[in-house]
Amino acid sequence: MTERVFLPSGAASVDADKTAVPLRQPPAAPGAARQLSSASLLQGAPEVEIAHNGAIYRLRQTSQGKLILTK
Repeated sequence: MTERVFLPSGAASVDADKTAVPLRQPPAAPGAARQLSSASLLQGAPEVEIAHNGAIYRLRQTSQGKLILTK
């Protein structure tokens, strides 16, 4: 079985051999929030930058495993 790493963009995943694979998720119910794991967002990094409405936000994981979002 091939291990897959899912990217936060939802555009594709990458097999362990770095081959891009389309990400197929069931459609969310209308008005339902989409759920992403923090592991898929951070991908092993201590923080990730998120671009939103022209501003950059930083999502980081603390040493105690909590998440902090700052502008």
